[in-house]
Amino acid sequence: MRVQPIEWRDGVVAILDQTQLPQRMVVHEYDDWQGVAEAIRVMQVRGAPAIGIAAAYGLALAARTIDAPTMEAFRAEFGEACRAFAQTRPTAVNLFGAIERLQAVVAQCPTPDEARVRLLAEAHAIREEDYAADYAMGKHGAALLPPNARVLTICNTGALATGGIGTALGILRVARQQGTLAHVYACETRPRLQGLKLTAWELLQEGIPFEVIADSAAGTLMAQGKVDAVIAGADRIAANGDTANKIGTYTLAVLAHYHGVPFYIAAPLSTIDPRTPDGASIPIEYRDPSEITHIDGLQIAPAGAPALNPAFDITPAALITAIITEQGVFRPPYDFIPIAQA
Repeated sequence: MRVQPIEWRDGVVAILDQTQLPQRMVVHEYDDWQGVAEAIRVMQVRGAPAIGIAAAYGLALAARTIDAPTMEAFRAEFGEACRAFAQTRPTAVNLFGAIERLQAVVAQCPTPDEARVRLLAEAHAIREEDYAADYAMGKHGAALLPPNARVLTICNTGALATGGIGTALGILRVARQQGTLAHVYACETRPRLQGLKLTAWELLQEGIPFEVIADSAAGTLMAQGKVDAVIAGADRIAANGDTANKIGTYTLAVLAHYHGVPFYIAAPLSTIDPRTPDGASIPIEYRDPSEITHIDGLQIAPAGAPALNPAFDITPAALITAIITEQGVFRPPYDFIPIAQA
């Protein structure tokens, strides 16, 4: 089953509300770009590739609602929408890549009417490129796994997070189809539990054998020799290979390094940011402390307990065995600038 987290429906952006999965499948239809931007901000849509797709469709929607008599006025209003989307999720580089691609389209258009047509076509292209990239990535990554592989992953990197079959989870889908995947360990992924809620839901749909584990159980499983590889996604990869991903990824990389377990990052080339030299230059999003102190609105911490909530961490390139992309598998030393600009 191909999950459809984002769809363009004749002038409406339909978004599967992932904050309500797995209990309910709720699709919101937005006919205003502000609603799409808010859906990204509150994580109705999440995953770097999916965020980029949603922003592209949101900007195509914005172009339809801009009532500007001249191209200069159109560009000004479109720029305001771009700035609003850029503020929704600062770590995901696919968001900024989508914005820049659509801005480039507007810069080339002589009239608002032409811009509206070409912007929607560009948004569709971004989605289809991601769909193709996922399948290519899946084949490259599956080839790295041993027979009867037991793979540990974190967060959700499946169809819900992309425009295709997923990045890290897409690799596991392909490996299962090829008969080389035996079992998946899905970290619950505190604080928002994307592994427990979303990855588990997708694995059930696919019939892939798995167990959800507490994030803190990963080291014990590695020490017991039960993990053959760790595969994680990425929200931004710096030019030197340092990678920003869901908080807890760095911990897994350290544990994998200590136990001699291969640690892979799976991401499309659009996630590589050649203008960011290293991990120290990647902005880290800090989210509402209530995500730590509450679960689904239920307070689990003492009233007044302070909490710190970084949404991402940085895994140094030295801890990454290989980075899997649609163009192949890259190993250190990483030099992505020419690739990302090709």
